[in-house]
Amino acid sequence: MDKPDLSPSVEDYMKAIYNIAQTNKVVRVRDLAKHLNVKMPSVVNAVKNLENKGLVIHENYGYIEITELGERVGKQLKNRHEILTEFLVKVLQVENSIAVDDACSIEHYLNSVTVQRVVDLLEFLKYDTDNAKWIEKFREFLSKKGTINNCE
Repeated sequence: MDKPDLSPSVEDYMKAIYNIAQTNKVVRVRDLAKHLNVKMPSVVNAVKNLENKGLVIHENYGYIEITELGERVGKQLKNRHEILTEFLVKVLQVENSIAVDDACSIEHYLNSVTVQRVVDLLEFLKYDTDNAKWIEKFREFLSKKGTINNCE
């Protein structure tokens, strides 16, 4: 992924800023704190870190503005999360709420090559409908085991 070196926590902040900016005209520190369920001083520190990396612009007590680089990074982070969630739900047959949480947990630690391989697999499965048969067989297997959509 073409992005500055970000810790998992800072990636979460960047993804949240990007997501909020997609639905609201402005992003405020308090909105970000509420979205991530963290204290405002934590948001301020993370935003300063993102600003130092050229991903956002933030005036004290003002709005958080995403830079062009921040827009690209935020989009990449959101896409990575969505791809991993889709893989967990559609291929591994994990319940959506669990898949969303798990995607959040693992997305920070996968190499971009691995994420691209997941993308390639999903595209392959959509391209060749014969491949969908093994997913259905896997679902049947899980159902017979009694483990579909539970954590056994």
